[in-house]
Amino acid sequence: MADKIRLGFVGANVNSTWSGQSHFPALLASPDVEMTAVCTTRPESAEEARQAFGAKLAFHDFNDMASSPEIDAVAVVVRVPSHYEPTKAAIEAGKHVLTEWPLGRNTAEAEELTALERAKGVQTAVGLQSRVSPALLYVKDLIDTGYVGEMLSCTVNTFRDGPLNRTSGGTWQRDPGMGANTLTIATGHVIDALRFVAGDFKRVACMASTQVPQWYETDTQRYVETTSPDNVRVSGQLQRGAAASVHVGAVPWAGTGYRMEIFGREGTLVVTGNVSSQRGEMLRVQGAQGNHQLEDLAIPDRFVYVPDDFPKGDPFNVGQLYALFAEAIRTGQNRAPTFDTAVGLHRFLDIVKQASDGGRELTVG
Repeated sequence: MADKIRLGFVGANVNSTWSGQSHFPALLASPDVEMTAVCTTRPESAEEARQAFGAKLAFHDFNDMASSPEIDAVAVVVRVPSHYEPTKAAIEAGKHVLTEWPLGRNTAEAEELTALERAKGVQTAVGLQSRVSPALLYVKDLIDTGYVGEMLSCTVNTFRDGPLNRTSGGTWQRDPGMGANTLTIATGHVIDALRFVAGDFKRVACMASTQVPQWYETDTQRYVETTSPDNVRVSGQLQRGAAASVHVGAVPWAGTGYRMEIFGREGTLVVTGNVSSQRGEMLRVQGAQGNHQLEDLAIPDRFVYVPDDFPKGDPFNVGQLYALFAEAIRTGQNRAPTFDTAVGLHRFLDIVKQASDGGRELTVG
């Protein structure tokens, strides 16, 4: 294997929004991974990406890329409905795989891919970037080492911009069967961050609703119906005994970002950020113990896995994820969120939806 992990990137279109904001700059700055091959759906866009990113190879068929002996691993960063096929092809070809969250359109796809990666013995990572955020790694460490003492209650709120008007190319998420909506993506990331730092739920209730049942398509000049939830309210009790509540909403204007509050007998922790827990903005961590006021807590360097000059913002946590993915490939010891992590979250969100649909509290098995 080369000094750097040789990566094949599925979804390398230079006009991609999320990849352009996060994955591409993270990979270009990574000391551990290089973008050796790119794959898009057309030869022209694949060649454009190859030239833009300095890749060696360009493909317009992910099966051909997966079978190439010149790559060690594959990243799948496309729309959620298209995660399954290229991820499966890469695993079957014996490649290590990093796939964005959600792993599949549903739990069944995620479980199948996880069973396949176990059978093939490859390393995996999933884009649950909250689990590699230095701020949240630090908060988890503080909780585990007794900073707040017995945890009594915690709450997380995230309000993100959810435009009422969009082009027809952006309205595919109105169908919840596509697996990409406020419940699966925004709530998935936010509630996974809480489960990561504070532990899993023991009991859960939920109300998921569609507050805006129509979106206006600016190019077709028509309204389209949407049944995907845009506001999710979860409440329950954690296995550690703490009361917990989460509200994630897609709001038309001026979303106020992310706020996590954890209250214990000995202290309080507060984490805030502009957008959400998985995004690369360096979250602010504050703490207080006893009768003291909240004060900023410095995040230790041991939770940072990328170089000092690594790009801040959206590329940062993605770079953290690639660093751990490369470590897992080299050593066989995987500290990244894996496909098993993804299956656990898929199953938990299924319980959340069942609780909402049935209007009842459910036990988390």
